[in-house]
Amino acid sequence: MSVELAPVVERRLGALPASAEFLRRLDVAGIIDELCPVRDVAHLTHGQVIEALVANRLSSPTSMVRVEDWARKWAVEEVFGIEPDLLNDDRIARALDAIAPHLEEITGSVGAQTIAEFGIDTAQIHWDMTSISMFGAYPDQEEQFAQVRYGHPKDRRVDLKQVQAGVAVTRDGGIPVFHRAYDGGAGEVAQVVGAMKALRKIADRKDFLLVADSKLVSYPNITALLDARVPFVAPIPAAQVKAGFYATLDVQAAELVDYVNDRDCDRNTPADQRHSYRVLEDVHAMAGPRKRDPVHHLRRILVHSTGNAEGQRKARAKRLARAAEELEKLQKSAGGRYYTTAEKIQARIGVITKSRRVASCLRTAVTVGPNGKPALSWHFDQDVLDTEAAADGWYCLVTALTPEQADAAEVFRRYKGQGVVERRYGEFKGPLAVAPLFLEHNRRITALITVICLALLVYCLIERQVRQALGPEQTMAGLYPDNRKVRPTGRMILYHLDGLTLRPGTTTDPPVILVSQGVQAHLLELLGIDETRPRWLET
Repeated sequence: MSVELAPVVERRLGALPASAEFLRRLDVAGIIDELCPVRDVAHLTHGQVIEALVANRLSSPTSMVRVEDWARKWAVEEVFGIEPDLLNDDRIARALDAIAPHLEEITGSVGAQTIAEFGIDTAQIHWDMTSISMFGAYPDQEEQFAQVRYGHPKDRRVDLKQVQAGVAVTRDGGIPVFHRAYDGGAGEVAQVVGAMKALRKIADRKDFLLVADSKLVSYPNITALLDARVPFVAPIPAAQVKAGFYATLDVQAAELVDYVNDRDCDRNTPADQRHSYRVLEDVHAMAGPRKRDPVHHLRRILVHSTGNAEGQRKARAKRLARAAEELEKLQKSAGGRYYTTAEKIQARIGVITKSRRVASCLRTAVTVGPNGKPALSWHFDQDVLDTEAAADGWYCLVTALTPEQADAAEVFRRYKGQGVVERRYGEFKGPLAVAPLFLEHNRRITALITVICLALLVYCLIERQVRQALGPEQTMAGLYPDNRKVRPTGRMILYHLDGLTLRPGTTTDPPVILVSQGVQAHLLELLGIDETRPRWLET
């Protein structure tokens, strides 16, 4: 009598092996389970659930109610030893509730483990904040967690409430070693000092350099950082420096900086076509809000970028062309059916001025003729435009670093790493699908932000590991159809690993990872994962 065997169903594997390996090295489940123990009869620990949620974010981000379906289609049971039925939304909610009171300890412990396990250099830290839009009213919120409130959202969805997240990223590999959730209405300028104290504890050092955006440059923040002796570099808000000042500067008198930006580097742009940077230095005096407040005298680095200058020229030309087109149309329509009075013309001029941002240079005159019909005349002030053109490409940095610690060119080079944190936010809201959120309780929202930041941490470590394994050049072929050599990004690595599948084992055959492309095998090798005998298949 013959026995018909059930067909073996292949499961999607994707980046699950890489996620499991890095989560193991970070000891995420161990850290969480020590802080949030469960009863002996529990089928899953809270740490196991959180690791599964992190893996979900790195493979196929989905809502809590669909995580169970995801686990059933993917090889979650084989890789993490978790039965899909156990990852229902109720169990996930209980895990989020459990870790919420311990987020500071979890963040600190995982951050310290990251630095120690992967040898992350924390000499330079980049800090920034972003907003996450929320749907719902949220009338009852727990005070000890980030509050969902109206604020100033980065995505300009002023109709939605929000929470905020601050992330500290190392210059070494762009690794987010620290994060914290904040109230939706909290001002960014008020958060950085507390974050730096926590970072000092995690990094176990007091001498790191803080690099941030212009929101750092407020009198209270600068005072606190100077008192704490935290060296920093940040750009001065553009509104605090007039274009007329920049117009007086001589670009050719500035020092040419030996620096190639990432875009020119990745594109192998010829040397004569690359954007260039020049620097000057003077002193910036920052006065406090009260007369008795001491004035801080900081080094000011004046930077000129040919790339910024080119972008500003193009943007201004575009604004002026659109404004001119609309003004000419208004000029022809003056006194007609829709613009019968001077007041209506002035109102339309106000709309054009604001939307096209030409208030500084637009000059208009509305007159009324003998027949009672209004007329419009206008022009752009060429002197103002010449001043703006002369200021193109300039911006300012302030720093507490001494000339002995870093000259003007070195201050600029250290600041240029700030773009890495902004790219991480793009990944925070892109591949990891953070926004928008639909949870009901701010307790769980705060906990889920930590889950997503843990996913971002693993994502960045995967990218760093691959680049380091490639050697000094940090480029590889096979990622794009034209086979050109590029630096692999986390997004591209996960894209190629997404095609991996697993053929489950049977009574006679062991499980097998099915590799369909050479680049997948290469990436697994770079990540230190043996496709023939992965660690998670042996446990």
